[in-house]
Amino acid sequence: MLALPLSSRPARLAGQRFQPCPDTRPRLVWTICLALGASGETRAQTPLPPPADEPAAAAANPPDTATPPVLEEPVSLETIEVQGRESDLLGQAGSASQGVVGRNQFRTRPLLRVGELVEVIPGMIATQHSGTGKANQYFLRGFNLDHGTDFATWVDGVPMNLPTNAHGQGYLDLNSIIPELVERVEYGKGPYYAEMGDFASAGYAQIHTRTRLDAGFVNLTGGEFDYYRGVAANSNRLGSGDLLYGLAVNFYDGPWQQPMQLDQYNGLLRYTLDRQDWGLSFIGQGYGSNWIATNQIPEALVKTRQLPLYGTLNDTDGGNTDRYTGSLNLWSRGDGYRNEASLYLAYYQLDLYSDFTFYLTHPTLGDQIFQGENRLYYGGNASQTWFNQLFGLPMDNTLGIQLRRDRIRGLELANSFRRDIFAVTSIDDVDETSIGLYGKSENHWLPWLRTEAGLRQDIFVFENTVVAGERNGGQTAASLASPKLSLILGPWAETEFYLNLGYGFHSNDARGAVARQDPGVQPIINPVSPLSRTRGAELGTRSQYLPGLNTTLALWYLHSDSELVFVGDEGTTEPTGAGNRYGVEWTNYYRPSDTVTLDADVAFTRSRYTDAPGDADRIPQSVGQVISAGALYEDPQGWFATARLRHFGDVPLNESGSVTLGSTTLVNLGGGYQAGPLRLSLDLFNLFDARANDIAYYYTYRLQDQPREGVDGKLIHPVEPRMLRGTISFRF
Repeated sequence: MLALPLSSRPARLAGQRFQPCPDTRPRLVWTICLALGASGETRAQTPLPPPADEPAAAAANPPDTATPPVLEEPVSLETIEVQGRESDLLGQAGSASQGVVGRNQFRTRPLLRVGELVEVIPGMIATQHSGTGKANQYFLRGFNLDHGTDFATWVDGVPMNLPTNAHGQGYLDLNSIIPELVERVEYGKGPYYAEMGDFASAGYAQIHTRTRLDAGFVNLTGGEFDYYRGVAANSNRLGSGDLLYGLAVNFYDGPWQQPMQLDQYNGLLRYTLDRQDWGLSFIGQGYGSNWIATNQIPEALVKTRQLPLYGTLNDTDGGNTDRYTGSLNLWSRGDGYRNEASLYLAYYQLDLYSDFTFYLTHPTLGDQIFQGENRLYYGGNASQTWFNQLFGLPMDNTLGIQLRRDRIRGLELANSFRRDIFAVTSIDDVDETSIGLYGKSENHWLPWLRTEAGLRQDIFVFENTVVAGERNGGQTAASLASPKLSLILGPWAETEFYLNLGYGFHSNDARGAVARQDPGVQPIINPVSPLSRTRGAELGTRSQYLPGLNTTLALWYLHSDSELVFVGDEGTTEPTGAGNRYGVEWTNYYRPSDTVTLDADVAFTRSRYTDAPGDADRIPQSVGQVISAGALYEDPQGWFATARLRHFGDVPLNESGSVTLGSTTLVNLGGGYQAGPLRLSLDLFNLFDARANDIAYYYTYRLQDQPREGVDGKLIHPVEPRMLRGTISFRF
């Protein structure tokens, strides 16, 4: 499996922080106490708990002295359950923007859509401008990530981003996840981590599923607008390991004038074997979905009451998709080393019908387009970490390799009328291969000073065979080196300080990287750069000085040399210029008691083009402010209640900033009661029935009665109205 960005080495006693133990902060579930002699107890910082399929060995015997000695060999500590963001990352995280969220934080959180699971990452927003079966739109650090271009995500070691996708570069569809079976989400923001390559400039997430269940369960959910969902899962001991299996189905029409008619099916099968010093897991996942889309509509029609807020201009938009993945993860540890490896194989299929400009290009039959592909992708990752010493000081060195190949067939862009294709723009067969090599070194120079230095080299080979269309095919290759450096000071008074620097990138669509001619356009054109460089810096701090409070503050900067990407909706490439983004993020997680949990995160971002005049330098779709907050109460008698606030705004839709999205503020409530094996819960979404925009665009479109050249206008996709959903859960 992919090497963890948060340090996964066994904790050393040298260079760690020690303080009196143990009952002063019992809620820090990553903290354990080691008895170090008769003079009293001290506390040692634990590493990031290994993935759930890799339990650590039992704690080593401590020495008989109250003064912590320098140990020649690393000490392995017992497995500790990650409860939530209260986890103690001092001495382990490489930046203020790294974190981990355990299932206890999101198991009671109302989720309108599966993709909203990533909103546990502070400052991140997941919206939707189409049907629920399609990948979400993601926003983070001033990026409109579209469907995932600059945010990399893995599920159990399998990369979820799809390069050279039919609809959008880096397409990230998380609907294959069953949220009830997620163990934890590890995340980081910025290009500072050597393990992270393509699509990880704004950030990354590693999502890990559970290895075993305390008990099997069945969840049945029903709600307004014909929402029905069922989940069943269980685990059993099989031989020397654990077999976990789960199924989920979801049906939903939604509030739309044209019912969405969503049919969604998910399955997970996982076998985990733990042998203390080595282990493995086999994981298989399947997902299928079909739906009718609810794409954005002209705001002008809504304001003049010519179209309902939840109306549509094309009731045949929509699609179907499938994804099947299989993976093998292995790990081993010994005296002074740790190995990790993974292999994966995935099949993906997408048929997507969309209509964004209505009658601008084809005045008679309309502008619906078809985008489709069939893809087989496979690869693997391997890394080894050596726990060494330099001049008697702890030094951990890691070398890793990441391989991936995508074989994409029938990559098609066409014009259609009510899902009947009448003109093919292009059909391509694409083979894309990437190799990533990286090394990093973590050094503890002083008890209050450590560094993490890394370097990765990425090599890409793009091959495009044109089956139909006027674009030329071809082959090209590109490589890029990305250095990384982090300086960590502290801790002092339970507080650390971070300075992070790094280079990153995202790949561009293979068709645009080798193209010499646009579809339907005769003049020869130049291809786009295969790899687009980014570079960033961050100053941050993390503090746990106040008991029960985990707070981080980060000031960050990110520059993108070029945001040239292939625009799948048009079948061509479009330059957007270089840009600068910088901002501040403040996150807080507080547990004043064992029954109450509070969190509040704010993020403010400024995004500007660097090569545009001052009155036209706004980067469209860049979110300027994100605020999220929540409160959770869990009574020992079985009652629980939660409330969450979600706000985002300051979103320009054009370069001048004269057209904006408008601010969106939503409040969701949840609550229920658990008595023995039975659990009843209610979720109320959009408490105040806000009529805000989930997303909006500004571009040229045309209705049948408008001028032939079309009009520039704002197109909106509203948030869903107030709705109630209830769930009955039974454990067995």
